[in-house]
Amino acid sequence: MEFQDKVLKCIDCGSDFIFTAGEQLFFHDKQFKNEPKRCRACKAKRVAVLGATPAGGPPRYAKVETQATCSGCGKQTTVPFRPTQGRPVFCRECFQSRRSAASA
Repeated sequence: MEFQDKVLKCIDCGSDFIFTAGEQLFFHDKQFKNEPKRCRACKAKRVAVLGATPAGGPPRYAKVETQATCSGCGKQTTVPFRPTQGRPVFCRECFQSRRSAASA
């Protein structure tokens, strides 16, 4: 399959950008179905706003640490996620003990 450069329009700024044959080959190899919608500048701006990093970089999202009260023992703890309302949150010790009890 032979690819040729295409001119696309950015959905954010409206400027034209080139979707190169090499990029098209990459999209084809990865089996991506959609063409890019943003120029490089707008894509970089969007990545910065969303807190994500480009492919090949460190993890995509910044870690979240939230103070919470353990549902098991009642002590203050820090968890690496935002707790969902109505779901219990456990400190490391309670989580480990529940995990080992469930696997036994």
